[in-house]
Amino acid sequence: MSKNVHDAAYNLETALRESDDFQELRNLYDQVNADESVKNMFDNFRNLQVELQQKQMQGQQITEEEAQKAQQTFELVQQNEVISKLMNAEQRVSQLIQDINKIVTKPLEELYGNPEDPQQ
Repeated sequence: MSKNVHDAAYNLETALRESDDFQELRNLYDQVNADESVKNMFDNFRNLQVELQQKQMQGQQITEEEAQKAQQTFELVQQNEVISKLMNAEQRVSQLIQDINKIVTKPLEELYGNPEDPQQ
């Protein structure tokens, strides 16, 4: 039985890779990486995001200065058309994966209930 579940998971992986949303994401990612200055701008933005997320996960407060720097960096990368499109494509693929996760975990939710829903 578990073999069938694994086969279905690999089929899902293939379907995700072949989806229009993922293909667009890959194309835009390749475009960003093809231009050194755009790639550097994008990498700086990503590094700042990761740094702030790690800080939050460790329970540390983000300073006003860090928040302003993040906002300025975000506004800067949003001005680049390819990066802006890439970020929108990332958001769509992320939403697709969240939807898939809800579908896949539905049997467990039905079995144990949804901890966010006190009615169950």
